[in-house]
Amino acid sequence: MGAAANLDTAELAKFEAVAHQYWDPTGPLHTLHSLNPVRSEFVAARSVLAGARVADVGCGGGLLCESLAARGAQVTGIDLSPTMISVAELHAAESKLAIDYRLQAAAALAAAAPARFDVVCCMELAEHVPDPSALVAELARLLRPGGSLFVSTINRTPQAFLGAIVAAEYLLGLVPRGTHEYARLIRPAELARAARAAGLELRELAGLAYNPFTRRAHLGTRVDVNYLAQFSLPAGRA
Repeated sequence: MGAAANLDTAELAKFEAVAHQYWDPTGPLHTLHSLNPVRSEFVAARSVLAGARVADVGCGGGLLCESLAARGAQVTGIDLSPTMISVAELHAAESKLAIDYRLQAAAALAAAAPARFDVVCCMELAEHVPDPSALVAELARLLRPGGSLFVSTINRTPQAFLGAIVAAEYLLGLVPRGTHEYARLIRPAELARAARAAGLELRELAGLAYNPFTRRAHLGTRVDVNYLAQFSLPAGRA
């Protein structure tokens, strides 16, 4: 199962368990609904989406896919959770959005469609796979030369442990308990190193701040907890 080897079944089970509540803005994944407008705007402001071929790897129930499709992108969303894909397909049909959802691993899509996409997104997935560097390499294979990769993940710092795990999971209930494991969190330098090894160049790094009391998110300069990164595949390289 080479295409699905970069998978932790226990991590997958966490998201299968809440898939039926994915689109509930007050449910266990409500924080995603607050983060999604900021993430989608980050992508839209740094790429031309109208008519672009976009892949969302680890798409879940389709929040980001729908936001990008609504901006005119031709979106392919992949995930290894059957329930999440079913939820995504149903919601897209209700929203009258044509999105190509697939129960597929990143490696399988990269093998079937190398250098196919103008934009590749991977939000809140890297910290849940056994080998983040291998994932980044698979994401890079999806990009056409000149294309951009957007990654959102969580830094491995004491601030992130306190904010994204202790406070978010156990004190404030922003995400289900056990969603994140501190040892799996990824420092920006580690992500950038994996990207360089895959032939990508770092374009931008931004903090993603969230206020649990107002339930509003915004971009910032601090990357010690949540952060967004844009990488590009230089033209002439594949």
